[in-house]
Amino acid sequence: MSSAEANDRRGAPARSGPDRGGINPARRTILSGFLFGCGIAASMIDLFIFHLGLQWHHFYDLSTTEVALTADGFFHAFGWFITIWGLFLLADVRRRGDVNWKRWSGALIAGVGFFQLFDGIVDHKILRIHQIRYDVDLLPYDAIWIGSAMVLLLVGLLILWPARPHRTDT
Repeated sequence: MSSAEANDRRGAPARSGPDRGGINPARRTILSGFLFGCGIAASMIDLFIFHLGLQWHHFYDLSTTEVALTADGFFHAFGWFITIWGLFLLADVRRRGDVNWKRWSGALIAGVGFFQLFDGIVDHKILRIHQIRYDVDLLPYDAIWIGSAMVLLLVGLLILWPARPHRTDT
């Protein structure tokens, strides 16, 4: 191999193995799936179903309807931003080699669960910027919301655990 072939466009030495060019494909696959899962939870599940479809709440319910709708717009944009970010990372992983779809799917499910758990605990209970519903007993709604989020997060982690890359001692 010539020295020109051993160097990339920036003059850095070519790398091989799991950390090609400073990028770990396994980690990038997990980050891609996790971001995509968080974005799907925010944009598809929470916003489309609970904000728009059922109209149970808005992202920020402590002010006027106009402020609530504006907050939903920013929340929607953020949700789609992280969804697309996850897809760009996935495209980069695919460009560099094969995608471990089991790892990506586990990270996606974990991302959905993490987002829903974060929303249920931080937004609903700690910050109290919105509730799942209003004028009802919240206990069953919170139990289902937080419980299903924990189940999704656990399922995603259980899928990821056996799909993790094995270290080799040298």
